[in-house]
Amino acid sequence: MEISGIISAIIIGIIIGVLGRLVVPGRQRIGILLTIVVGIVAALIGAAIASGLGVADTNGIDWIEWLIQIGLAAVGIAALDRSRARR
Repeated sequence: MEISGIISAIIIGIIIGVLGRLVVPGRQRIGILLTIVVGIVAALIGAAIASGLGVADTNGIDWIEWLIQIGLAAVGIAALDRSRARR
């Protein structure tokens, strides 16, 4: 993976993580670094799911892929928040 791919993955992870965090109601007790990591993982898994469903390559913006990625980020952030609350 080239440096430009790593930088773009971080930027997309930030966007997906922040959007996923906005979807989850209430205050989350996780930091920005965990939000970025969750966003990057959600972006990668969401892209794989969208590719498997055949909706990854469309003309224009891939709205369905974005929705899958944001949904996965929201689930990941909610799960991390709940695991932190139990400690």
